[in-house]
Amino acid sequence: MLRVGSKAACMACRNLVSTNMGVRFRVPLQKLHPLSRAIHHRYSGNANPQRPPHRSAARYFTSMSRLPMRPPKPPPGSGGRGHQQQRNFWVARLAARLLKLRYLLLGSAVGGGYTAKKTYDEWKDMLPDFSEYNWVIPDFVWELSEHIDLDKLAKALPEIEEIAKLLPDLDKIGENFTFLKSLLSSETTGDPPLKATDSSASATQEGNDKQYKKSSDKERLDQLQEELLRTQLKYQRMLERLEKENKELRKVVLQKDDKGIHRRKVKKSLIDLYSEVLDILSDYDANYNTQDHLPRVVVVGDQSAGKTSVLEMIAQARIFPRGSGEMMTRSPVKVTLSEGPHHVAMFKDSGREFDLTKEEDLAALRHEIELRMRKSVKEGQTVSCETISLSVKGPGIQRMVLVDLPGVISTVTAGMASDTKETIFKISKAYMQNPNAIILCIQDGSVDAERSIVTDLVSQMDPQGKRTIFVLTKVDLAEKNLASPNRIQQIVEGKLFPMKALGYFAVVTGKGSSSESIDSIKDYEEDFFQNSRLLKDGMLKAHQVTTKNLSLAVSDCFWKMVRESVEQQADVFKASRFNLETEWKNKYPRLRELDRNELFEKAKNEILDEVISLSQVTPQHWESILQKKMWERVSTHVIENIYLPAAQTMDSGTFNTTVDIKLKQWTDKQLPHKALEVAWETLQEEFARFMAEYKGKDQDDIFDKLKEAVKDESIKRHKWNERAMDSLRVIQHNALEDRSITDKPQWDAAIQFMEETLQSRLRDTESVIKDMVGPGWRQRWMNWTNRTPDQHIRNETKNELERLLKLHDEHTAYLANDEVTTVRKNLEGRAVEVDPVLIKDTWHQLYRRHFLQKALSHCNLCKRGFYYYQRHFVDSELECNDVVLFWRIQRMLVITGNTLRQQLTNTEVRRLEKNVKEVLDDFGEDLEKKTHLITGRRVQLAEDLKKVREIQEKLEAFIEALHKEK
Repeated sequence: MLRVGSKAACMACRNLVSTNMGVRFRVPLQKLHPLSRAIHHRYSGNANPQRPPHRSAARYFTSMSRLPMRPPKPPPGSGGRGHQQQRNFWVARLAARLLKLRYLLLGSAVGGGYTAKKTYDEWKDMLPDFSEYNWVIPDFVWELSEHIDLDKLAKALPEIEEIAKLLPDLDKIGENFTFLKSLLSSETTGDPPLKATDSSASATQEGNDKQYKKSSDKERLDQLQEELLRTQLKYQRMLERLEKENKELRKVVLQKDDKGIHRRKVKKSLIDLYSEVLDILSDYDANYNTQDHLPRVVVVGDQSAGKTSVLEMIAQARIFPRGSGEMMTRSPVKVTLSEGPHHVAMFKDSGREFDLTKEEDLAALRHEIELRMRKSVKEGQTVSCETISLSVKGPGIQRMVLVDLPGVISTVTAGMASDTKETIFKISKAYMQNPNAIILCIQDGSVDAERSIVTDLVSQMDPQGKRTIFVLTKVDLAEKNLASPNRIQQIVEGKLFPMKALGYFAVVTGKGSSSESIDSIKDYEEDFFQNSRLLKDGMLKAHQVTTKNLSLAVSDCFWKMVRESVEQQADVFKASRFNLETEWKNKYPRLRELDRNELFEKAKNEILDEVISLSQVTPQHWESILQKKMWERVSTHVIENIYLPAAQTMDSGTFNTTVDIKLKQWTDKQLPHKALEVAWETLQEEFARFMAEYKGKDQDDIFDKLKEAVKDESIKRHKWNERAMDSLRVIQHNALEDRSITDKPQWDAAIQFMEETLQSRLRDTESVIKDMVGPGWRQRWMNWTNRTPDQHIRNETKNELERLLKLHDEHTAYLANDEVTTVRKNLEGRAVEVDPVLIKDTWHQLYRRHFLQKALSHCNLCKRGFYYYQRHFVDSELECNDVVLFWRIQRMLVITGNTLRQQLTNTEVRRLEKNVKEVLDDFGEDLEKKTHLITGRRVQLAEDLKKVREIQEKLEAFIEALHKEK
């Protein structure tokens, strides 16, 4: 049964009336049912009958007026008919009672259902949106239920009693808020929250009551503030506990591979897409005034102010190298934070995952970051502007991109480069001048605020403070050391510094020990603020403390800035792409847009084709060029050191002995080395020739620099197989030992070889003599030239020595001292002063010409000497030992050329091809080398086009994902 006048009854009646809204009954009040009359008097009021009835009563009255009405009393004197009417009235009254009960039950059911539905909708609206966590639940969730132990999973969930303990006392909080409301209203209106009921109390008693009330109000305010702080911390602990349990549940869902359940391929998260765009922009050399204005959180602060510690608290892992007072952050570190089932870290250019829950992986990660920092710093420098990209994923981590910069210093200490301070300022300004960058300014609370440098730097870059968040670290030390805690309040309220900021936060990042874990630091931070006077006295607000609140605020500000600026940046790159494409169409209309990597691959294929062409060289060509180059290399030694000294002895036996000794010495010491040098040079020249010929076949001249570098580096790396030298020495020695000319063609070939060699030497000698004595009378008359004084002296000396040779046709190769004196005196008689050294030098060239002319005459005589050589006529006047020498040399050249050709084609060409491939692979991995070797506006334009298109595509994909998340 519903109580009359209750809210449920009114709602039930209201619902009943809604079905008959258009029906109106006008029945006199005296003829109403007693219950209806009672309702009428209840809502209309007995004191004022003219007062309009209550709306709920009117609806109830309209509804109840449809019930059967009690008949009027019969007039007096009606008799038995009146008894019959009384009995009928009793039946009607009973029916009315039953009908009233039915309508009350029906109204209760309808009203209760409506109230329950409304309450359900309100609770449903209060629940958070879990649509972004749909990726955690795979498509095969129904199959997964067969493999998961539901009993075990249910036991892992917290009990309802434990959750109930975590919930605050709502009644008590309601009373406290009612008290606060009354207190605040009393302060604004000037009236006391509670009106005095006894107006006849004395003034003294009222004063005592007010004083007591003020003291009790203050105590109650303190209690309320402490209770609110405890409630907030309690909720925070509950959230952390739920996050931890959620992490375990995700592991149960995702790690069922051993039972045949595999994770589906997870799409890249929103923050990962955004981080990729930033990575591409960091490598992009912007042209056309295109700048990177995409938001990121820039962490700046004085050295040792706690920047790295704050970042580690946000990332929930000790990931950065630490030092005591020394500079540890030597280059910018971009950290992409995102939520994931496992707490892992990974570098952009590496596939290794560091498990941040394991201490050995944390140590390895810190060591790797330190190595990368030191590697990025150039020699003679202390800091570097190269960015190290790192991504950190884990449960409960706020999504954002932070850049940890080197700490700002006030002076350069020993061991630092002289420009370290200016370089750090330059790097910091470069990141902060981005109008969409969020500046996270870190200030050390344990030192005097006047010693801070970073606040002035931040004020210069963001004077209005529209994108700056101020963080005061080491608040525990600040509270302990400062005599006036109000100074901390002035800092976090922005009243001590001229710097403006969006928000001010106070955090504690541990006790200063590098061995502290993140969990212990969190507990210490919560305990400190819970017991700190800063919160109890109202100097700090609850939302301004703890790194948890800081990370939430920074993440919200970051994503707000991203949503406001990313589409504008996409339009900027769209315009830049249009400009680049227009320039390409105008300058290179018939060429494909090949970037540096694609051009390198094209050049690589061409070079490998050219190397393969070496294997197509015929053996005859190899042997011909090897013999020719070999003789060019050793001919001077053979003529000057072997043939001429032996031939000038004028004795056959001495000639053969001298030749054999000198050939043996030459073979043992020099000849094999010379042969290998010739073969190696021949291989290089043929390789260069093929590359030059390939270049002429409509090849792109943009590859010339690269091909030249590949050729030089390949030749530099190529090492000839020295083990073949010993076998080559034996082959050459045996070839030179053989004196047997078997047939006339070999003899004629030796004579021809000797003639060509001697004629070449004779021409060289005559050219030298001509240069010594100057032009002849015909050239002087035709060309109007004269001899120099030195040439005149040499010409006179030449004429005197030629007369001596005519007198002594069989003269030896050297002049005697008395002959030198005679020539000198004869020249002095003609007024020509000459030095003895000049006489001997001139004699050497004249005798050489004289001897070569006689050797050529002897060579012509030996053309018919094969018969005497074959019959071994020793006593014959015709001795052709010099022909045999040249035949031995010629045969050695043929055998050496054949041997070297075999080594080239079978071994060295393949090894050179292998070296070329290795050099190309090394160049392909060296971006700096490729940039240096493949240059030009065409290459740079194609590179810019590729980068701008990639950036635009990434931005569009990110914007699309961002809109879907909204």
